Amino acid sequence: MVKLTMIARVTDGLPLAEGLDDSRDVPDADYYKQQVKSLFKNLSMGHNEASRMSIESGPYIFHYIIEGRVCYLTMCDRPYPKKLAFQYLEDLKTEFEHVNGSQIETAARPYAFIKFDTFIQKTKKLYQDTRTQRNVAKLNDELYEVHQIMTRNVQEVLGVGEKLDQVSQMSSRLTSESRIYADKARDLNRQALIRKWAPVAIVIGVVSLLFWAKNKIW
Repeated sequence: MVKLTMIARVTDGLPLAEGLDDSRDVPDADYYKQQVKSLFKNLSMGHNEASRMSIESGPYIFHYIIEGRVCYLTMCDRPYPKKLAFQYLEDLKTEFEHVNGSQIETAARPYAFIKFDTFIQKTKKLYQDTRTQRNVAKLNDELYEVHQIMTRNVQEVLGVGEKLDQVSQMSSRLTSESRIYADKARDLNRQALIRKWAPVAIVIGVVSLLFWAKNKIW
């Protein structure tokens, strides 16, 4: 069964819409939602290039598609047919682009299209029972294939993102430390020059003062 549905903008991971009652029968729903948010963050940083992917997580599996800089993601029970999951996402994508396409780039707040939940719930009901004539026909549709879509483990996907984040943070830290070191080196050089030339400047100043005073007296 379809358990969770979320839609987000890929460029910055901003959540745009969500199935509001999706998580009622999901234990640890917040845990899986946090994984989804981490996946969106990874996508926004360009860590996953695939436009379609399935990601295993415990007893569930995430399926997502990316179209027009928007990620459409659903979480299903593992036995739920992959083919139906992706056709469900295709239906959401088609309607979301039709209704909200012109406003996606300008959306500034999370869940700006929360009213899309009505369509999510209506469409989800059509896909819940895999034995209906409609869904059996979709499963037998040879024109829609999902065999080429990669399946990975959530820890593997998120782990890659975390490692890249760590590398990025380390690089930023090294850059910051290098700047601090360069600033300190400049300060030390300045102090060394002052110590070296200060006595000379003092002597020159005293001599100049004495010369000026002598001329004044005479």
